[in-house]
Amino acid sequence: MKQFFYVLVLMLVVSFTAKAQQNVKHTVTSGETVTQIAQKYKVTPLDIYTLNPDARNGLKENAVLLIPSKGAIVKVPAKEQKVVDTPSIKKNGSHTVAPKETAYGLAKQYNISVADLEKANPGIKEGLKIGQVLTIPKKGQEVPMQEAKPSKKEERKAEKAEKKAEKEEKKEAKNTAQDISHAVQPKETKYSIAKKYGITLEELEKRNPETKDGLKIGQVLTIKGNAPKIEIADKKPEVKQEVSKPETADSNTNKYEVKPKETLYSLSRQFGLSQNELIDLNPELKDGVKVGMLLKVPNTLPISGASSKDFTDLTKTLSKKDRKELVLLLPFNLTKISGDSTSTVQTRLKKDGFLNMTLDFYSGALIAIDSAKTLGLNIDVKIFDSQENKNTSNISSTFVQNNLTKADVVIGPFYQVHAEKTAEMLNQSNVPVISPLSKESGKLYSNLYQSMPTADYLKNAMFDYMNSKNGNIVAVVDPKKATTRKYISDNYGNVRFATFTDKGGLSAESLKSLLKPNQMNYVVMETASIWMIKSTITALLAAQPEYQLQLVILESNDALDSDEILVSNLAKLKMMYPAVTRENDTPEALIFAKMYKKKNNILPNQYATRGFDVTFDALLRLSQEKSFEETIYDAATEQVENKFNYNRNPAGGYSNKGVYILYYDEDLSVKEAK
Repeated sequence: MKQFFYVLVLMLVVSFTAKAQQNVKHTVTSGETVTQIAQKYKVTPLDIYTLNPDARNGLKENAVLLIPSKGAIVKVPAKEQKVVDTPSIKKNGSHTVAPKETAYGLAKQYNISVADLEKANPGIKEGLKIGQVLTIPKKGQEVPMQEAKPSKKEERKAEKAEKKAEKEEKKEAKNTAQDISHAVQPKETKYSIAKKYGITLEELEKRNPETKDGLKIGQVLTIKGNAPKIEIADKKPEVKQEVSKPETADSNTNKYEVKPKETLYSLSRQFGLSQNELIDLNPELKDGVKVGMLLKVPNTLPISGASSKDFTDLTKTLSKKDRKELVLLLPFNLTKISGDSTSTVQTRLKKDGFLNMTLDFYSGALIAIDSAKTLGLNIDVKIFDSQENKNTSNISSTFVQNNLTKADVVIGPFYQVHAEKTAEMLNQSNVPVISPLSKESGKLYSNLYQSMPTADYLKNAMFDYMNSKNGNIVAVVDPKKATTRKYISDNYGNVRFATFTDKGGLSAESLKSLLKPNQMNYVVMETASIWMIKSTITALLAAQPEYQLQLVILESNDALDSDEILVSNLAKLKMMYPAVTRENDTPEALIFAKMYKKKNNILPNQYATRGFDVTFDALLRLSQEKSFEETIYDAATEQVENKFNYNRNPAGGYSNKGVYILYYDEDLSVKEAK
């Protein structure tokens, strides 16, 4: 989805020179934020807040802000005078190490070699420490000897001053902490942003619920808590290097054991680091990745944004040199019908919806397997009966008897609890397990892939779309749906709610008063009452000549199928909704339908199509030069009716974020919103 466009306005800039800095005056225009202004002048929001404390409470049009020149010392009252470190080299040729910085990254930043950096700072061969002050030699310059260490008396004095400063800083943060805005930059993760501002990942997500599904470049976050740590102006950097309390590796990193089939590439993507940064943390990786290695990794995993990958046609990059194995665990439950007569089996097929769903999924999977043979894919497919119901299965015996650890990917079982059990048994072997149909989420194993987007993610995707269009969002929520109202209020503060009359009916006047001219108005309707649906539609149709309107629902609503609700009215309002599947009439989809009908004498239903899509997607991912997991990081795919855009969960495993935003067009067809 496209991000909001920033509006650039010509500013009146007045410069003046002070003894210790050079500040600029900036006049705020309508709609500007501190983050936008900071980006314009290439400073940080904290620089602006320091010189303009009132800006923390919001900006007013025509207000005048003082903007420090980039890299300058920011003037604050003597009681709280601080220095903002910039990534540029200081006058004395030093650099204070920030979180996640590496020797390789610093050498590249200052255009010097790692060897010169280590020669000037011998101690960094054991690793960098946050807050450590490094000497930065100029390129081609003889590396100077390091200064002598301070005396014990100087150390004690500096340590005492540092403790006092930390105490005052904590006290100040407790009394004056305000919300700070931050615009997401390319390659930033929630982990790195949380570290930058000294808050936890949980605090960041609580303040910005939309980030649970990933970050988007340009997205403006509200930061709750303390600003990034800054140094006291009169503190000597050289002294701090020796007396500051070193941050232990355990406070920033965890140990991670390398599993089979993992590569340096997949590990770097998994932990949000570049390959060089991962090697800097774990020098032993220079000799290759080995199963069982214990690596230092960030103690909080970043989450990939759902929109960060391009949709890719994997049929164009097939590799057939390595033979792979795909296993399907499907609940045929053959032991229950093995002794039944033909008539009994036919009766069971008429009544057993779960068995019919299994057979439909299986029939679609067979078409996918036939398609793989046509493409010449080098894959063995094995199919086992999982013999499952809600409470039991034969997964354990199947695992032992057939050595599933040799599989490259497993699809199934159907029930979530059994899919989790399978993932647990195959976790040490790092065999991906795809849960094909369940919308539930429970235990998150690192090798478990939820292929069905959850109901909550569908709702989030709908709100993300409306906000990306800069829409005015109004909600008509039935008083009986208190949970839905709370969900919207807790997660989307920009949504306004229509009120109801004393008799419980929708107030048309209230609804109309919330609409905005010259802007798309999205009206979210959540009710099971046919009467309330009709009154909402009537009010919107009456307002349509004056306003841009679109009706929105967050999930399927059986009440809309009532004969009292005219589909033509829903089409006039272009009713929009999130969905897992789409209607597809492309040539590829028609070929699939034709193949399926030829083999089964019937057109495919949703479960048959799902069986094809999940299986064919897995077959294609197995047939790439990259590993299956690497294709997950790099490629989102789209098959007949389903998208597969897997993203890593913070607690482990992967969820599919592939969602369609659909709407009724005026010709009564269903189309995808772009």
